[in-house]
Amino acid sequence: MADKEIQTTVGGLRAVEMQYRTIREISSGRTAFYQSRTRLNSPKLGVLTPDKYRDVCEMTNQSSRLFELELIQALDACNTFTERELNFNWLSLYMPVRCLKEKRTVKMINEQCARREVPTSRICFELAENLLEETDGEASDTINKMRNLGYHFMLTDFGESSCPMMRLSDFSVDYVMLSPEVSNYIGRGERSDNAVKSIISFVNELGSEPMADGVMNSRQAETLYSFECSYCAGDLAGKFMTERYVRGKKEDK
Repeated sequence: MADKEIQTTVGGLRAVEMQYRTIREISSGRTAFYQSRTRLNSPKLGVLTPDKYRDVCEMTNQSSRLFELELIQALDACNTFTERELNFNWLSLYMPVRCLKEKRTVKMINEQCARREVPTSRICFELAENLLEETDGEASDTINKMRNLGYHFMLTDFGESSCPMMRLSDFSVDYVMLSPEVSNYIGRGERSDNAVKSIISFVNELGSEPMADGVMNSRQAETLYSFECSYCAGDLAGKFMTERYVRGKKEDK
């Protein structure tokens, strides 16, 4: 991410390549949402996954430009999935916290959605754990403003050992995706299961819907559902894939 500008293509390939995975409703097994993930094709460093570039990118204003490129692809994918008659409530897109504090962001997003005729309710913005470090109220105000316009918000990686959980009460997000660490505690013993149940109850009581990431098998999913977590992502639900491979299953029709 040292280049001054983000290229739109690299060697004939998109510089920004979006992938998608299914978030499933545990009770029915049906597709509820699609979560996106971005890879960068760098001419110098090859293919970069988010854990390799996000932190560095967000130290500069390039993260805003990258977000705009990702938004355009996500909106196009949303229309493509609709044309394929895939049943889903929304498609998610990672949003850097700094974008919540930039005045042009809301206008830009509204313009792009209107241009591509994508309803605001079809988009959910993913926010990383560093949202919980914001204390001036500006990010929280933007979230509330955009939710009033119909957009959804989801906090990811909640419940990690370093996560300041109590700060969640300062932000009105629609969904909270639990860290894979939380799912990994299921089945270790009564105390571990009770800890997972407490985290899920905490999220529910704040008025957000919990989603479990890193779910590997039906036993974990069934336990999560009994704890009042209705959605899961991970190997059981489906892996990330590029847009052209995203197709509906018979049970989703």
